[in-house]
Amino acid sequence: MARPRIGFAYGVAVAVLRPIMMVVTKRDWHGAEHLPRTGGFIIALNHVSHVDPIAFAHFLHDNGGQPRFLAKSSLFTTPVIGWVVRNSGQIPVFRGSRDAAEAFRGAVAAIEAGECVAVYPEGTITREPDLWPMVGKTGAARIALSTGCPVIPVAQWGPEQLLPPYKGGRLRPFPRKTMQVTAGPPVELDDLRGRPITPDVLRQATERIMREITALLAEIRGETPPATPFDPRTAGSAPRDRSTVGEPRPADDGPPS
Repeated sequence: MARPRIGFAYGVAVAVLRPIMMVVTKRDWHGAEHLPRTGGFIIALNHVSHVDPIAFAHFLHDNGGQPRFLAKSSLFTTPVIGWVVRNSGQIPVFRGSRDAAEAFRGAVAAIEAGECVAVYPEGTITREPDLWPMVGKTGAARIALSTGCPVIPVAQWGPEQLLPPYKGGRLRPFPRKTMQVTAGPPVELDDLRGRPITPDVLRQATERIMREITALLAEIRGETPPATPFDPRTAGSAPRDRSTVGEPRPADDGPPS
């Protein structure tokens, strides 16, 4: 993958965060050969921690790439972080507003310019109790089918050890945590391209994307994922306190995740 020109803000973030990540984490990275060398593409990845964008960006940077994240609009007004995301080409997602389509247009423009757009299809950190991927939203599929670009599935595991999600999560830099990131081959969508982009087509494409991400994560974890993806719209319950992710759970709570 040809390395894009790094803007000032992104360069500052790299200069500050990469040395820190080199000190407090170990890296177990696979699948960089699946990252396209030319042309725009989507990376669809799972979301397990507030720090996993940093771990993924580290993986992509060291393999010659720079992501354009679809990020919730509130990040753009956050002190310090907001300056970085505003000035490094990240794409704001305005949920539930008339401006929501701007994220789609921004992503399409980036793809057409030959860039890498990183999308979390779940839309938020997973609420599945053992941090498996949830049912995905259709944004990544819509962008891919509208532009014809490839979708590269990526699974990551380890950031949840560095900063557990949800209630009680505190940064745990030591002992060093291993950031495991694996990219897979492009999701097979050829049979859906060229067809009208209907809700059914988007659902099929999204299910394929999430299935590939989940399969990669199962390989990393060496575990079997749930037969049916978690759907927060129908689950009706909040996630467990994830401050103990990676620690043995009581015997009556099943095997450790």
